Amino acid sequence: MLPPQSYINISFFQPPAFLMIGIPGLEAIHGWLAIPFSSMYTVALTGNCLILLAVKRTPSLHQPMYCFLSMLALTDAGLTLSTLPTTLAVLWFDYRLIGFNACLAQMFFLHSFSVVESSVLLAMSFDRFVAISNPLRYAAVLTNNVIIRIGLAIVARATLCLFPVPFLIKRLNFCPGNNILSHSFCFHPDVMRWACADITINICYGLYVVVSTGGIDSLLIILSYTFILRTVMGLASPRERIRALSTCVSHILAVFVFFVPCITMSMMHRFGRHLPHIVHALVAYAYLVIPPVLNPIIYSVKSKPIREAMLRMLRKRGQG
Repeated sequence: MLPPQSYINISFFQPPAFLMIGIPGLEAIHGWLAIPFSSMYTVALTGNCLILLAVKRTPSLHQPMYCFLSMLALTDAGLTLSTLPTTLAVLWFDYRLIGFNACLAQMFFLHSFSVVESSVLLAMSFDRFVAISNPLRYAAVLTNNVIIRIGLAIVARATLCLFPVPFLIKRLNFCPGNNILSHSFCFHPDVMRWACADITINICYGLYVVVSTGGIDSLLIILSYTFILRTVMGLASPRERIRALSTCVSHILAVFVFFVPCITMSMMHRFGRHLPHIVHALVAYAYLVIPPVLNPIIYSVKSKPIREAMLRMLRKRGQG
């Protein structure tokens, strides 16, 4: 007769690997879809790396606004690298397996970079508020030490919030055969739904993370822009108002590019389960792939100093 511990081991099961679908319903054209996805990943990595190098090599860009932009570019590069290996493996080579522990690691980094991006966008809204409401003390308020502390606080916040998530998944019992993911990456709601166990704790903690990070950040960003608009409306000259608001356009676009798909996806996972799987997949890709692609384009088009610095770098490289 087996000892009690043996019964526990037999009753507890976790799949050795998960099977990733990619884009449901479009498996037959994954090879063709790999071309635009590869192009987007290339644009994202190239654009964000160019921004980082432009800020680093241009002394005139060593200002708080561009330091936060560097944080955003670094975060976008990390978010891109979190999904790139598995997405291209599925689309190019039809390699759909990801190990259980590798899936948990990808999940941690994917969600951590998402929280970091939300926090950086909040920090950038604070930067715009200080620059517009109190321009004379802008450099005194946002010193290098303050910016470093904000950056460390952002990383610590994301790490502490997401650290329990892999362990909450690790404790769950899965039924044999329940290992098919709806995406080409490991997303927390997608993984936990296959557990043959009570996932109330996972749901509650996931909701807590969403509300305490993206939810609060979006509300604080709206509050920041409420104060910014009140300050701008107090300016006497319409030309000064337009000039002040023009410094916020890039950030506003970046906020919309990130938060609209983020909120849409969160709502769909809770209230839109009846929607076709392809809708969930496309919104998830829009949330994770589109912001890293568009943010460098937005800032290079709308910010003249960044555009000029990037062009100078490209000219020097072309001449070299």
